[in-house]
Amino acid sequence: MGLSDDSIRVFEIAKGNGGVSILVLLVPVVILLGVLWLAWPRALKVEVSPSALNLRGSLYGRVIPRSELIVERLRVVDVRGDSPFALARRTNGIGLPHYSVGWFRLENGEKALAFVTQRDRVVYLPTRQGYALLLSVEDHAGFTASLAGAHHRR
Repeated sequence: MGLSDDSIRVFEIAKGNGGVSILVLLVPVVILLGVLWLAWPRALKVEVSPSALNLRGSLYGRVIPRSELIVERLRVVDVRGDSPFALARRTNGIGLPHYSVGWFRLENGEKALAFVTQRDRVVYLPTRQGYALLLSVEDHAGFTASLAGAHHRR
């Protein structure tokens, strides 16, 4: 039994009420705004106390107990060019010109948590947790003295 030409009927799919198309447009915008909020450069601060180093103002901020810092190996380094302390590869972080924050591998292969905004004078501070800190603090001498003072008061 075959179908005749006049037995085929075509039906249109009903159009949505527009809610789905608005949702499709809003989801990428919300995701983009969320990513920008997380990645947007903020004022970073480092607080030194006798018991801890508190890195603030970033998604990567944390409190590191003073006992986990290897203050004896602290030094100011240049992370530009082919320095062994240069940021070689970003593993999880933000890498913008004059704003590198997050987890990186250094040229020497070491893992580092970086808060770098100026590359010519950066505090290198190893930890007992298997990574080093790279910090672009404005007052290198004051920061170093604060850590040395906290070190002697323990």
